[in-house]
Amino acid sequence: MSHVDSDETAPLLRDDASSEDSQDEDYGSRWRSIRVMYFTMFLSSVGFTIVITSLWPYLEKVDSSADASFLGWMVAAYSLGQMVASPLFGLWSNYRPYREPLVCSISINLAANIYYAYAYLPKSNNKYHMLMSRVLVGFGAGNVAVARSYIAGATSLKERTGAMANMSASQALGFILGPALQAGLSFVGETGVTVKFLDLQLNMYTTPALLAAAFGLVNILLVLLVLREYHVDEDGNHVRSINYTSEERVDIHDEAVETIDQCAILTSNILFFVVMFIFAVFETIATPLSMDMFAWTRKEAVLYNGIIMVGIGFQSILVFLVVKVAALRFGDRPVLLAGFFIIFCGFLMLLPWGNRFPKIQWADLKNNSFASLMSEGPSPANGTLEPTGCPYVQTWCQYTPAIYLAQYIAADFLIGVGYPACNVMSYTLYSKVLGPKPQGVYMGWLTASGSGARTLGPVFVSHVYTHLGPRWAFSLICGMVMGAMVLLAAAYRRFVAFSVRHGRVVE
Repeated sequence: MSHVDSDETAPLLRDDASSEDSQDEDYGSRWRSIRVMYFTMFLSSVGFTIVITSLWPYLEKVDSSADASFLGWMVAAYSLGQMVASPLFGLWSNYRPYREPLVCSISINLAANIYYAYAYLPKSNNKYHMLMSRVLVGFGAGNVAVARSYIAGATSLKERTGAMANMSASQALGFILGPALQAGLSFVGETGVTVKFLDLQLNMYTTPALLAAAFGLVNILLVLLVLREYHVDEDGNHVRSINYTSEERVDIHDEAVETIDQCAILTSNILFFVVMFIFAVFETIATPLSMDMFAWTRKEAVLYNGIIMVGIGFQSILVFLVVKVAALRFGDRPVLLAGFFIIFCGFLMLLPWGNRFPKIQWADLKNNSFASLMSEGPSPANGTLEPTGCPYVQTWCQYTPAIYLAQYIAADFLIGVGYPACNVMSYTLYSKVLGPKPQGVYMGWLTASGSGARTLGPVFVSHVYTHLGPRWAFSLICGMVMGAMVLLAAAYRRFVAFSVRHGRVVE
């Protein structure tokens, strides 16, 4: 766009603003408030990733009745809670100060992480307590819609891509810190120490959740002490807040009554669903796939996959830097299409090939790495207390070639490039298509779309992978990504900014 993209070259997490904005006395306060939203997004991703690699061993430890299907629901529970909460918090933010839904949601998130740390305490049904805690953590993370809505309203059109990239970078930092903390805290061990007066076990499973709760407390203080309400129009001019009280509503030219392209909105939600679905599959399958293919123990899988996720997180930050420049040079739509193509190549890389097969757990064990209970005795194969390899009850292990470690890492790299590009471009385009009206509800539906994908993705892969193996699971994902690329190509011309569509800005 002619004068829209001219100012998006600022470094990541720096203020993307014109010289005119710099003269505004509220400029610093506005960007401090935006950074509070960055931290809120960071906290949301930490709440998901800080326990994701240890979820299965913790579930095994606290409740031996848990099975494969329940693990799928455990992973999906976070996103299920977020899917329900996002439209509600988004609607709330349209009519009341942003501070209200933010403080409420973060408080729920804080309490839910403490609940998760105490999930071992009840005498029975521990898996259901874990499940409920993850639902509540996800419910609190519904404030993602509020954060996106705030940033969309507090930035001009030319600041938007940069601000959205910064927000995605904050999420990536959460993806880095979450697995890194889990990997580091794995050295605390499964036993850890007990704080008797609190009846609290501090071990490799509970301490990450408690640390996430501490982050939540810091976030609440930042929202209360730093956040201020700001709204600017698409040219960056300040207008009075339009998200609460009828007396303060303003008529922003005729923009609010001009129509939004609902076809583009629907397509955006579908594409965002696909983006989040495939990454949820990738997150969920990493630990069981590595245990099956590389004969890693549970502790090794948590540690090594945590390190890999940290690497992907750092890589994502570099991708966000490149995305800001690429979007300026080529436009948002080509970057989104390129991201989908790279994801397609990543999952294509994961398809099994060759003549080497995974190590099989032939002993009569109940330790299916994706759907099992912990073995009571030593494994004759490796002499340890924990059997390793691909469980014989997964019949595909006997005829499906193994995935090589180099193949796995290369696929991680490609998915780690494509996913962040698709993620940031999806909701950047979405916010531009929506235009200047309050976006809380629409952002709520977009977040709900992504949360629905993260609910269905783990359930999908837990069943397809367990019963049919990686060849079927990853082939279906490749087909889904190809379908998304076709859909994007079909609706390509509709993905333009609201002001461009109505002729106020020349593309």
